[in-house]
Amino acid sequence: EFQAYLTTRLVLIFALKMQSTILYYWVYHITNDKLSLGFVGLAEVIPAIGCSLFAGHFVDQSEKRKMVITCLTGYIIIAVCLAVLAMPTTNHSLSVTTIVCFIYFFVFLGGILRSFFSPSMFSLFGLVVPRDHYANATSWSSMSWQMGAVLGPLVAGFGIAWFGIPAGLFIVLGIQLLLFFPILSITVKPILKKEKEPILQSVSDGMHFVFKTPSLLAALSLDMFSVLFGGAVALLPVYQKEILHVNEMGFGILRAAPGMGALITLGLLAFLPLKTYPGRKLFICTTAFAISIIIFGISKNFYLSFFMLLLSGMFDAVSVVIRSTILQLVTPDAMRGRVSAVNTMFVSSSNELGDFESGVMAHWLGTVRAVVVGGCLTLGVVAFTFFKAPQLRDFSFEDKNKKQE
Repeated sequence: EFQAYLTTRLVLIFALKMQSTILYYWVYHITNDKLSLGFVGLAEVIPAIGCSLFAGHFVDQSEKRKMVITCLTGYIIIAVCLAVLAMPTTNHSLSVTTIVCFIYFFVFLGGILRSFFSPSMFSLFGLVVPRDHYANATSWSSMSWQMGAVLGPLVAGFGIAWFGIPAGLFIVLGIQLLLFFPILSITVKPILKKEKEPILQSVSDGMHFVFKTPSLLAALSLDMFSVLFGGAVALLPVYQKEILHVNEMGFGILRAAPGMGALITLGLLAFLPLKTYPGRKLFICTTAFAISIIIFGISKNFYLSFFMLLLSGMFDAVSVVIRSTILQLVTPDAMRGRVSAVNTMFVSSSNELGDFESGVMAHWLGTVRAVVVGGCLTLGVVAFTFFKAPQLRDFSFEDKNKKQE
């Protein structure tokens, strides 16, 4: 079942990252507007934040496999709509503004689905993996996510160059249809939270738990602000076209570089799990992530830019594993949906909010300044959190496992 879980996670992320890469490329090349790139991220982050807390309540009171299947069905419907929108016959009959608005609308619907999908998969993880294997299983789970995140943009770049945007979006649809095979091989799981309670009380319980757990709150906050300020991926179409002057394949390679780096690190962590001083390692790697983003921002050389993005992914992967393991270890089983929903608000949504921030900053300051300023702000967040959150700095996996036992 864990293999089926990993397959579902890997393939869906592959499809969604491929779709996202195609959409960013499509929007920028029909608008030539950096701010339009930011609005793609904003269109997803609004529903992801707005629906997350309530989604956690419903996930905790629902059967997890059924929730995942429902979300998958929704993603397939969106993929059909986007593929039809990209077809030449549809494209030629609509204005650029109308096409972009439709793209934003479907991305918005995808944000709603993600607010349910993320806590459903997080809760399902706890039902197919024994607690004493959480740290190692989290590395495998993160590695499957990153493998999809690497291959998706890479295939998208080649797909755009060889087949064009419509064919790429139809490939995404076909891949998503195949996902029913692994997810249906997982058995129906028990609902751990049987008692019903008012939705507002349920939601507030999840928020209260996160804000009363200092190590978890600090880890989520550090990750959120690092990704918010340090994200440069949304501006890659600008770097590809105006700064590094590479073709579509070069764009796909750059887009995949952080994931490649993460995959290297996660491959090592899957066989050599993190055991000692996870809090300190989290701060070191987040600092290195910010520095690599700053160097990428000022680079005009394709190979140096690629290497810096690769390093950023390697360092970010360590923080992902540490944060995810902390989240799994400190969260009670009956609250997994709600706590994961808060995590979605903090971390998952910061990716798209970071895309919006990057687009706005680039519009105001210029592309290079926007990336460099974002990296410097990330360094400031790391320093602030290091001194203000000793619980995270001194966190230990071993101590937390003993308390659970």
